[in-house]
Amino acid sequence: MLNSLSGRFLILTVAFVMLAEVLIFVPSIARFRQDFLQNRLERAQIASLALLADDMLATDLEAELLENAGVYNVVLRRDEVRQLMLSSPIPGQIAQSYDLRQASPWILMRDALLRFFMSENEVIRVIGEPVKEAGLLIEVTMDSQPLRTAMIDYGARILLLSLVISVITAFFLFLAVRAILVRPIRSVVDYMQRYARAPEDVRGIITPNSGVTELREAEEALQMLQRQLTQALRQRERLAQLGGAVAKVSHDLRNILTSAQLFTDRIETSEDPLVRRMAPKLVNSITRAVSLCESTLAFGRAEEPSPMLTMVRLHAVAEDVVASERLALGESAVEIVNEMPETLSARADPEQLFRVVMNLVRNARQALEVTGQPGLVAVSGHETEADWVIEVRDTGPGLPPKARENLFTPFQGGVRKGGSGLGLAISAELVRGHGGALVLKDSGPGGTVFEIRLPKGGETF
Repeated sequence: MLNSLSGRFLILTVAFVMLAEVLIFVPSIARFRQDFLQNRLERAQIASLALLADDMLATDLEAELLENAGVYNVVLRRDEVRQLMLSSPIPGQIAQSYDLRQASPWILMRDALLRFFMSENEVIRVIGEPVKEAGLLIEVTMDSQPLRTAMIDYGARILLLSLVISVITAFFLFLAVRAILVRPIRSVVDYMQRYARAPEDVRGIITPNSGVTELREAEEALQMLQRQLTQALRQRERLAQLGGAVAKVSHDLRNILTSAQLFTDRIETSEDPLVRRMAPKLVNSITRAVSLCESTLAFGRAEEPSPMLTMVRLHAVAEDVVASERLALGESAVEIVNEMPETLSARADPEQLFRVVMNLVRNARQALEVTGQPGLVAVSGHETEADWVIEVRDTGPGLPPKARENLFTPFQGGVRKGGSGLGLAISAELVRGHGGALVLKDSGPGGTVFEIRLPKGGETF
């Protein structure tokens, strides 16, 4: 009950109604006290009328009149003359005097609270104006206990009435909240649970029907989110199916192209000048097609293991990469140098780091070889307070705009003609596995700079 929305509304309603009754209790009890005392003054005035009709009253009759009025004596001022109309022995001294003629609301509330919490009985004097302009002033003495008893009884009735009102109000509010809020919210939750069980089923998408503006806006937002998610799931499923089909096609195509590659090896030995001239182009085209198929298959089944982090001498990694790439230079005018400080080490997986640096250096070498001009590829590094930084720079022509836009996107971020873009995508994934980032620092007519940042702490990028 306490954890439900309607239950909390019920409890809060009872609490707030009771709080409101408490706030009006003090003025109410002050008003009751004033009416009680005014009533005693009126009864005393009526009792004194008997004396005005007959100057001499029997002692028993006078005592009966005072007892019915609930006072000890009555003083009436008429024509500037203060006259003791009725009297009886007073059991003690007068403790308090209250003048109702000029009492402000604050004074009435203060006196009411003091009397309400004062348990002992006292003799009090009450002064007021006679009704029907029967005099200038009427004054009585009386016990305070009957007043306090009547105030307590009145307060108990107010408390009981307030409790009944709050319970009835809370009950109807409980029903209203359940009808207006709880049921629509529960309906939304049911739609969400049904959709979670089968997000691809459009029947689970919510249909906005709430009459409450805020709830309808929430339903419409949920409906939009569910539609977008369902569409994304369908697209993902289609892409997965397409990926499986592409993998199968690539596998079969690779086998076919491999056989074709074997035949082209024999074509190269032909004595026909035209065949000898065209054969290398055919061999290169088939080789690129085989490479693309192999890259597609490798990317589709690649599940890179978690890196085995250890302290690696970056100079040794760079030297291995440079030595491997120098073997592929042939007669090229490209120069590959290792500028990595010999003392610099970083926390990384040596094999994965080698693959990343190798891919960057190879891309740079191939980009320079395409130009046919001399060029330089350099591997360097340094460290900051937060990271180890490895840089691979070249003096090539820079990356084309399309390659920059999709630099790390598979099959779209190729930096050279015929490239698949998988190398950079896989390299970026390997660096992210280290908690770092592979970024393009600069690219232009003066060359291209890639930067590998490996964090020293636990930060990720």
